[in-house]
Amino acid sequence: MNYVELFKALSNKSRLQMLEWLKEPELNFPEQLVAGFEHGVCVGQIQAKAGLTQSTVSEYLSILQRAGFIESKRVGQWTYYKRNEKAFTALSELIESNL
Repeated sequence: MNYVELFKALSNKSRLQMLEWLKEPELNFPEQLVAGFEHGVCVGQIQAKAGLTQSTVSEYLSILQRAGFIESKRVGQWTYYKRNEKAFTALSELIESNL
């Protein structure tokens, strides 16, 4: 993926918020504490916190996933998302070495 696409994925306030929330899921999604965060955060929890339509949240998560910033896992009928910390390390290195 090219640099422009990576930065486009980060150029939306709601998508940035989602990434911030996923950085500390225990603090940001207390409703899911009982189920745990082994697989990530359920998309329904992200949608509820964002206050956006399901289709908008799905599109935003898809953009972030294509850019490599998050990973998804399907468990039964639920989809869970978590940050891909390696992508943030690579982005940091990219900025440090090229920009």
